[in-house]
Amino acid sequence: MIKRVFDLAASSAGLIVFSPVSLIFAALIKLEDGGPVFYRGVRVGRNGRPFRIFKFRTMVRDAETVGGSSTSGDDSRITRVGRFLRRYKLDELPQLLNVLWGDMSMVGPRPQVPWAVAGYSETERELLKLRPGITDYASLRFHNEGEILRGTPDPDATYMEKIHPEKMRLALRYAREQSFLLDCKILVWTLLTICGAKPFAGESADRSDIPRSQTS
Repeated sequence: MIKRVFDLAASSAGLIVFSPVSLIFAALIKLEDGGPVFYRGVRVGRNGRPFRIFKFRTMVRDAETVGGSSTSGDDSRITRVGRFLRRYKLDELPQLLNVLWGDMSMVGPRPQVPWAVAGYSETERELLKLRPGITDYASLRFHNEGEILRGTPDPDATYMEKIHPEKMRLALRYAREQSFLLDCKILVWTLLTICGAKPFAGESADRSDIPRSQTS
């Protein structure tokens, strides 16, 4: 109950505070290529219910038809405006709407695409009892995910082999440890991480065991 009240208060306040800058971002996205302002992908929410997640569009139109679902830092599909938004995680701002509507929480395991959820183990399916969130342990550890995948010959395969298992482990850790105090800590850690600090004990993931393409 406390978590939901906090989500409603935080998302409402966030939408009001960030509405002026969000309008600027929306205009820049529209001016760059005339495409839609928002990306609305299908994700799996609490109790397995699908919903549309909102993000500012950071890639060219119809990006899914010209590449995989994982995005590296050097992906040519990322727009100029999108590169800036991704750097500071500003593309996630519209998810405050998802929080307000009850699809998501401020803090919780990141929502996954249906095909990824279909492959969940019995243990991982426990995550579906929670509302997915805008940020969590995995968001902190892999805040530089695009850079981790930069130069990999197959970003999708690398993501599933090297990153996805660790994200699941961290999501399950959050499920075990969740509390209102922890949510507050993660939100503060998220803001500090966006500002360039590394407050989370897990630190940033590195690229040491990620295969590189021969031309990188």
